[in-house]
Amino acid sequence: MRRRFTLRAWAADRDGVAAVEFALIAPVMIVLYFGMCEFCQAYMAHKRMGHVASTVADIVARTTDIKADQLDDIFAAGPIIMKPYSSAALSTRVSSVTRDDKGVARIDWTRAKGSNTTVRKKGDTVVVPADVIANGESLIMSETAYDFNSPVDFVMPDATRFKQVYYLRPRTVSKIGCSDC
Repeated sequence: MRRRFTLRAWAADRDGVAAVEFALIAPVMIVLYFGMCEFCQAYMAHKRMGHVASTVADIVARTTDIKADQLDDIFAAGPIIMKPYSSAALSTRVSSVTRDDKGVARIDWTRAKGSNTTVRKKGDTVVVPADVIANGESLIMSETAYDFNSPVDFVMPDATRFKQVYYLRPRTVSKIGCSDC
């Protein structure tokens, strides 16, 4: 015996409602899932990039005098710290900065590595927060930048650029020199 469906019976029928609701909500849930996964990956890449900046500044701040080839060796730690993320988009620059008697922070020497960074010239002015160093003092400024590319393009279609600046005072001398930088 076959059941006859009327318009009223069809409107009252609730079979398959859960499947329809799931079909409507599933794409949103999938995008949210991939978005959270990519957010976590981007956050971890940002944290590792910050570790590169602090490590470079810390190692340089422990020296009394440094050479360009020693700085290149220190920069080689960057890709190791960034693992498992690609280091191709990592740029690192370290500089010695001194604030003069007028309160202007100027570059003493600088060294950079990476395709997206430039070497500053001696005497260039930079912005250093006023409470970091007093007039006549020196510090090491380590800057890193990283372009994070998401493997899931529909969640984060463009590269996201992270930047970190890290300031440390020299540990054993008032000013760290670099004769060939």
